[in-house]
Amino acid sequence: MSSPEIASLSWGQMKVKGCSTTYKDCKVWPGGSRTWDWRETGTDHSPGVQPADLEEVVKKGVKTVVIGRGMSEALQVPASTVDYLKKNGIEVLVLQTEKAVAEYNALAAQGVRVGGVFHSTC
Repeated sequence: MSSPEIASLSWGQMKVKGCSTTYKDCKVWPGGSRTWDWRETGTDHSPGVQPADLEEVVKKGVKTVVIGRGMSEALQVPASTVDYLKKNGIEVLVLQTEKAVAEYNALAAQGVRVGGVFHSTC
């Protein structure tokens, strides 16, 4: 199963190929995507992305995770979150969201088992 292409990104809106939902923030993995609801894990811009935000994506058997920090990179990614991924043998890329989406799509096009979490505003 391949990772779905992110078809479009603009401020506050993301579309994933093959999905009719428009996301503000989203999680993607081989074979699927869904809304990334920060309230589920108590995530906020600071301290930022928690390992709990990534557990679902990790369980999908990804080899690489791309984290989009927002258009202005306001979303933090603590070292503990990066360490969590590395301890699970997963490569991690932390980038500004437009760059993150481009990198994610490039990896997906190469057939890499890539997942991601993307913040589409600040």
